[in-house]
Amino acid sequence: MAYCTLILTDSGGIQEEAPAFGKPVLVMRDTTERPEAIWAGTAKLVGTNINRIIREASRILNHRNLPFNHRNRSIYGDGTAAKKIVSKIK
Repeated sequence: MAYCTLILTDSGGIQEEAPAFGKPVLVMRDTTERPEAIWAGTAKLVGTNINRIIREASRILNHRNLPFNHRNRSIYGDGTAAKKIVSKIK
């Protein structure tokens, strides 16, 4: 993920991981159980229509200044949950 320009997925886990890399994500589903990424602007729900997927992917690949919120990398946390939990337990 760190070396790509665009992520296409139908995986919920990938939808969670991709924002940490600051990559635009096209979600190839009609609905998602992780709407936070859509709301935050780090992902776009494009459905399963092949023509729409190609059109949206081409827009990103040809025009990299599209409205994806690449700076919002911590919508699912900041990666320090384990340290915080251990700190509280101690």
